[in-house]
Amino acid sequence: MQAKEIKNGSIVNYQEAPVIIESISVQSPSARGAATLYKFRGRNLMTKQKVDITLKGTESLDEADFQRQPVTLMYTDPDHIHLMDSETFNQYALPKEVAEHELLFLKEGQEGLLALIYNEECVALQLPGTVELKIEYCEPGVKGNSATGRTKPAKLETGHSISVPEYLGMGEMVKIDTRTGEFLGRA
Repeated sequence: MQAKEIKNGSIVNYQEAPVIIESISVQSPSARGAATLYKFRGRNLMTKQKVDITLKGTESLDEADFQRQPVTLMYTDPDHIHLMDSETFNQYALPKEVAEHELLFLKEGQEGLLALIYNEECVALQLPGTVELKIEYCEPGVKGNSATGRTKPAKLETGHSISVPEYLGMGEMVKIDTRTGEFLGRA
């Protein structure tokens, strides 16, 4: 897979280990004939360490040999997230520190999740692009505030706090972008 084809969420082999790409920045050349540089920040799925990779546009990395299995969140305990394969009913326990970002958007019974299976072991969790969550607490909405672009803090049912428009109230379902954690709209 060439550097220009690698996207966020791609899993590649780098230094003989699977790495999931978390962010990409592109540096265009300032000189004629210079190569475009692609800088990737990823996480080694085996050691959980951050990895920085810099490639020219024509260089490539191999895709990692992974299985993506649809799973449902069963429950969480103090140390692990427990998932069940939706097809085979296999159960996986994923350490919480591996999925710190994903925990902000997870609730029990949630579907649409993908477990990344490597050597018969769940090493990471992939969220859908958006999730729908209920606002647990926020200041009451005031009629007529929909015309302004002002926002207020709101606590979601998962415990995560985001900024939402002033006209939203408690109990409303909202759509959240799981990559940025930003409010997208009413659900």
